Amino acid sequence: MAAKVEIISKEMIKPSFPTTCTLRTHKLSLLDQISPPVFIPLIFFYQDELGNINRSRNIQLLKKSLSDALTRFYPLAGRFADNNFIDCNDAGAEFIEAQVHGHLSQVIETPKMEELREFLPREACEVQNNDVLLAVQVNLFDCGGIAIGVCMSHKVGDGSSIVTFINAWAAIIRGDSTGIVQPNFNLSSIYPPLDLSKSSFKPSIGIKKDKLLTRRFVFNKEKLDAIKKSASGSQVKDPTRVEALSAYVWKHLMKVSKLNRDSTKMFAAVHAVNIRSRMNPTLPYHSFGNLWTTAVAFLSPKSEEIEIDDLLYHLRSAIRKINSDYTEILQNGEEFLKRMSKLAELFSKKEVEFYNFSSWCRFPVYEVDFGWGKPVWVCTTTFPYQNTVIFVGTKCGEGIEAWVNMLEDDDFFEIST
Repeated sequence: MAAKVEIISKEMIKPSFPTTCTLRTHKLSLLDQISPPVFIPLIFFYQDELGNINRSRNIQLLKKSLSDALTRFYPLAGRFADNNFIDCNDAGAEFIEAQVHGHLSQVIETPKMEELREFLPREACEVQNNDVLLAVQVNLFDCGGIAIGVCMSHKVGDGSSIVTFINAWAAIIRGDSTGIVQPNFNLSSIYPPLDLSKSSFKPSIGIKKDKLLTRRFVFNKEKLDAIKKSASGSQVKDPTRVEALSAYVWKHLMKVSKLNRDSTKMFAAVHAVNIRSRMNPTLPYHSFGNLWTTAVAFLSPKSEEIEIDDLLYHLRSAIRKINSDYTEILQNGEEFLKRMSKLAELFSKKEVEFYNFSSWCRFPVYEVDFGWGKPVWVCTTTFPYQNTVIFVGTKCGEGIEAWVNMLEDDDFFEIST
């Protein structure tokens, strides 16, 4: 039987100290402006096997530490004025307390997408509506376990940013000063914003609100090693796990598309690339905002079977083009916007079928300790895009979970794990 989630309370948590007048306006960078108006969802599950979690006390500690964290990450407590800046008015982040009538083990052993979404602040996590930028739901299970669901607007930051924030929040509650970072928000000086009102590019392109489903596939170390071996060839001899798995999933998704849709289209794998370490000079990991771009690998339609090593070669070639020279091109906003507009035009005309990949495998999600130990499981949920794949590392660090968002018509999609 599915666990029933009952909302107990809702409130706004404001920064513990008012944001100063000099920081009241947070300018978005160009990369923030063009990021999709959706929320990034993460859920952290914690067991209480020894009964050590004082739940009422920890609810208060979570609120107090969140307030302290928002003082450092002050834009998250603000509100969008438009697609150019955030009014850091200390309006607050939403905090929801919920009681779960069920056991945590039931959820994590056989996770169901519709059930997982109940552990997130769902009203706040719909497509961006210019209201709250950060929402948290603390779910208390009857068995004593806890699930903390966090949603952050993608317009404020990327996957690395949300994990940096959550780890800082957890460090504050533990009193661990070494884990409390001071984020850098000054990215608009590197990637200045533009007036997008006359641009043909719309950040909301591709968003779908219905007829989507999400499937989760878990690849252990042995399966990943086998995929890497099958992908290795004369073109790419030593692929990374993420490169090989991306090509493997891409191959299977194209197979489904050819069965269901127009097989004369071109295909493209779009891989999100974290550019913090690819810039010159590099930026620290706690630089807060959208610091990613897309590597795009195109593939012409073929009647014969496409080999995985061929897909891997195209994918790696595209990713390796995202270097320090490319990040300089990003700083020429007008030129970069033209490139994005061309991709958007291909999507709108349906000349190309796009498959989107993003790897969160290196994000320290299993280091998030609120004082009662590290999580037993960390997951994401559905994204409002078809053919979108999110990779999340397993707790042991040797496996990868692939969260595949697809059309309902593609429900027969299967992949060997």
